Amino acid sequence: MDAVNLNAKLALFDTHWDPKVVGELNGQHVKVVKLLGAFVWHSHEAEDELFLVIRGAFTMEFRDRSVVVSEGEFLIVPRGVAHRPVASREAHVLLFEPVSTLNTGDVSGPLTVHSPERL
Repeated sequence: MDAVNLNAKLALFDTHWDPKVVGELNGQHVKVVKLLGAFVWHSHEAEDELFLVIRGAFTMEFRDRSVVVSEGEFLIVPRGVAHRPVASREAHVLLFEPVSTLNTGDVSGPLTVHSPERL
């Protein structure tokens, strides 16, 4: 049982849309990810997702509206809701989601990470 320094973990990589596992509890992964640009539209049939902004800000686009999530804020996307995160400048985000969650949900493509690296 050691404290996890999120900024130190984020300093270990430069890639975007490439989530890294930094913890696990009760069947949930704690991940860090760097966002830049627009991700793919997708949804998760069985999993909710929590996005907590550590640094910067991003916009979560939904089919009917957009929500800006700023540093120190979090947003929960309920299962089954189509969404697309977009960051005009790099944002550092903590994700909390079930281990089974695929980052691109119901879509497969070049941004899909099947087995996120553990830091």
